[in-house]
Amino acid sequence: MGVSADINAFVDLGKFFYQFSSVSFLERNEIAGLNKLFRKPFENGIKQAAINNPWFTEEFIRYSLYAISTSLAGNKINQWIDNYPDSSERIRTPKRVGVVMAGNIPLAGFHDMITTLMSGHILFGKISSKDNQLFPIIKEILCHLNPENDERIHFAEEPLRNMDAIIATGSNNSRRYFEYYFGKYPHIIRKNRNSVAVIHGNEPKEVLKKLSDDVFLYFGMGCRNVSKIFIPAGYDPVELLNSFEDYSYIYNHNKYYNNYQYHKAVFLVNKVPHLDTGYVLLKEDLNYSSPVGVIYYENYTSVAELKKKLIHDKELIQCIVESDNQIPGAIPFGESQHPELWMYADNIDTLKFLLNLCKK
Repeated sequence: MGVSADINAFVDLGKFFYQFSSVSFLERNEIAGLNKLFRKPFENGIKQAAINNPWFTEEFIRYSLYAISTSLAGNKINQWIDNYPDSSERIRTPKRVGVVMAGNIPLAGFHDMITTLMSGHILFGKISSKDNQLFPIIKEILCHLNPENDERIHFAEEPLRNMDAIIATGSNNSRRYFEYYFGKYPHIIRKNRNSVAVIHGNEPKEVLKKLSDDVFLYFGMGCRNVSKIFIPAGYDPVELLNSFEDYSYIYNHNKYYNNYQYHKAVFLVNKVPHLDTGYVLLKEDLNYSSPVGVIYYENYTSVAELKKKLIHDKELIQCIVESDNQIPGAIPFGESQHPELWMYADNIDTLKFLLNLCKK
């Protein structure tokens, strides 16, 4: 299969995904062939995914599909692939690539899936039990768009063995397990990371409101979710919390609210200073990884010193969001859950790693 066939398949898949978002249904007629075969099963898959994993609400599943669909535009895929002159090597030397997929947010493993296929390799995906409803349907769609995918996409029930390479994503604890079992293969093994926001103190409320998406989408459970906010000394964090009110409904989610209530009780019993909105807690803390229902914050006195700290702690940070372009590599508020194809987890170039396998 050539690169162009893969690109066309993923462009059509992106259009198909777009329909299921809460944004628009305008493109439905463009992919009527897919709709006739897969629209109803996929809609049922979304509902079943929300039943199977209560953290995967239909709202957040549909948001994930929307975010992925915007990255699958043909010009964006071409822009991504054009950065790799060696991509022609993929046709001659396909490898067996095992991908252990995370299940923290809906379709968290999709990027590793598309990267493996676009590099020309054979995917052996180990789907998380928390996110096992939509990937089999996605495979059927891709096989329909190009029957050659039937030999290139496999979802394994059994342990991954005899692979040529491994990509695995999990927690810090699971990373040790992955390294023990998969260390003999060429590999990318990811661990916990968190994302941060930088407030400068002059942001209008409508700008701060965009930050709430970075914090609350997927209940804050993704590595690209902001779990810690740096605020300038003297800044009143109440102003920040007031900008999050659009997500106040989140307390209606039972599992989220239980987490919020638990940590609130711990803070009260231990007399830990904190702010409470009724749906999220704000606590001053030097750590980056905050529990569900809690946001950490830390004061800083100068942007120059903050830059040094962020560079020092870069191995703990997935991405940085801010509004004033003062932090190198930062992205605008509201964009953390809209990664482009070339924005790699842990800043490890997955496509380059996979293309290099062809040279071994």
